[in-house]
Amino acid sequence: MTTPTQELHDRGQSLWLDNITRAMLDEGAIARYIDEYAVTGLTSNPSIFDNAIASGAYDEAIRAAGGTDVSDEDVFFELAIDDLRRAADLFLPVHQRTDGVDGWVSLEVSPELAYDTDATVAAARELHARAGRPNLFIKIPGTPEGLPAITEAIAAGVPVNVTLLFDSAQYLAAAEAYMEGIERRIAAGLNPDVASVASVFMSRWDRAVVDQVPAELHDRLALAVGGDTYRAYRQLQDSERWQRLEGQGARLQRLLWASTSSKDPASPDTLYVAGLAAPLTVNTMPDVTLEAFHDHGVVGDMMPADGGDCDAELAAFTAAGVDLAALAATLQSDGAAAFVKSWNELIGRIRTQRESVG
Repeated sequence: MTTPTQELHDRGQSLWLDNITRAMLDEGAIARYIDEYAVTGLTSNPSIFDNAIASGAYDEAIRAAGGTDVSDEDVFFELAIDDLRRAADLFLPVHQRTDGVDGWVSLEVSPELAYDTDATVAAARELHARAGRPNLFIKIPGTPEGLPAITEAIAAGVPVNVTLLFDSAQYLAAAEAYMEGIERRIAAGLNPDVASVASVFMSRWDRAVVDQVPAELHDRLALAVGGDTYRAYRQLQDSERWQRLEGQGARLQRLLWASTSSKDPASPDTLYVAGLAAPLTVNTMPDVTLEAFHDHGVVGDMMPADGGDCDAELAAFTAAGVDLAALAATLQSDGAAAFVKSWNELIGRIRTQRESVG
């Protein structure tokens, strides 16, 4: 019997796990998700590592990480890279079987570098080289300040997961940054085959307007934004510019749905998996959402390439007083601020754990 996760995979969407802990690696949970749930990649973020480190599972590794001359940030990257190397090795057969389309894991640069393009690119190159795995993305925020760093990193041959995107305009800006990097490589006579994904965050849309719109519009905005973004994605694939790059050996920057766990107890726990089912995309989800979809998910119609009824849906929110462009900008800026907060909490956690086990 084909499981819902396997069916979704078979219909052209990659399912990635948005979680990693050393315990999951040691106890075989990630390997089981690969073997039994058709999971083909993995993402991580500072909050995930913060929670794992708080459990005490990394105390021995922290104790062995070095003396006072090693910064708390360096200790974190040592721990994270160790875990992500192991995960990358688990996904390497997928990566090889799909010729690099799938089988990726992701590591973020420090948000402290957000306003420094050169420093971000230097960190991206250093972290990618330090990890020493071909299937590791470096995550760079797709904020206005991050876009030049994305272009520079791609031009330097570093695979990038563009994060913190919220609507079609932000997605297209990230795609533009990616293509500029590819075009620079072609102009320099370099291999244009540098992988990337563009991560669009979904559930935060519905949480943002839950108190602003009537009940009949609850939990409909994210999927409408998703339809509009998927339409932009498919139109870009059909564009003369992209087809020219693809003809010279460039690889498609895949659209990735992030923040796909349902936050509304009244809504299905698989809302942002079933509703964002689309070929040529990735859906990354926490293990609780993955388990839910594997257990009782239903794969219905795939998202239409033309966005379906997204225009009518978005118009309903505009009529209800939602400024969609302004909200997208707010969600991105708030997301960037939350990223910095999570990062500082993580580094503080490292510091506290080092003091307690030193």
